[in-house]
Amino acid sequence: MKTNLPPFLQSLLSAPPQAGEGVHRWLFCVARHLHAHMTAPDIVSLLESRVQGCGRSVPQREIVAAVQASLTCAWQPSGSAKPVQPLQSKWPMVNNTHRAAIIHDYGRLEDLQKRSIPPNPENARTEDIIDRLFPGNPFLCCGKTNSVFDTCPRESWRGKLASRQFLVPSPMLAVTGMTKTGRESKHTLANTGPRRFLICEFDTGTNDEHAALLLHLDTFAPLVCAVHSGNKSLHGWFFVHGQPEALIERFFCYAVSLGADSATWTRSQFVRMPNGTRDNGARQRVFYLNFKRLEANHE
Repeated sequence: MKTNLPPFLQSLLSAPPQAGEGVHRWLFCVARHLHAHMTAPDIVSLLESRVQGCGRSVPQREIVAAVQASLTCAWQPSGSAKPVQPLQSKWPMVNNTHRAAIIHDYGRLEDLQKRSIPPNPENARTEDIIDRLFPGNPFLCCGKTNSVFDTCPRESWRGKLASRQFLVPSPMLAVTGMTKTGRESKHTLANTGPRRFLICEFDTGTNDEHAALLLHLDTFAPLVCAVHSGNKSLHGWFFVHGQPEALIERFFCYAVSLGADSATWTRSQFVRMPNGTRDNGARQRVFYLNFKRLEANHE
């Protein structure tokens, strides 16, 4: 083992988990910190030596996948002169090996639900949820459909939100803005304010798999709400207000590499209203809430 590594890293490397205790998760987490100290090939070699005797065969391709995936959120020393570079606009391909390992290591939908504060969030009123997600009286853009929507102060929406299926997950700057074609509209990127929440939506796989991925992403950004689409997908609301855009982009790039839909990167993109109503009458159930994450991050 390299002796010039920080003590906490030496401790992690000296006690790798056994099979069934999250070997792949350990590989990913340790690799995140090792990027600041050695090259990727050296990380692979070091991790390969550490997982021998863990109780299962760990193929090199699994280690390589974990090291590659961890690059998107690699730790940097405090005060590092090297700035965080914005990601390219092209989103990464899904890393199915890493995705499968995370799904194996993390919990299921019931585990996500058990972490909800308060419990049974599907019983929470839409109005109460929106009050906590968007305190004060900001402009909110909400819609019955993609083409039937309005932008109003929050108080003007009171009593109406449970019947809506869409909203923009950040406050609006004004009632209207100009579209790219020069048309005035109440739903444009131009009148959408700074990001408050970034939504990660997973379409492929089961809700148990989506929950595992959200639980994993929660280790990098605070998960505040998880909403079912009323069809097949689960939407995770991550609180990113005040964070540098480059760091938010790195986080989302990693989420896309796990299968998240890149469409929700657009700040003005409509997402599902928590405990709202889909156009076919289906309820968009909330499976998880944790407003304490807002308080902990100095809302």
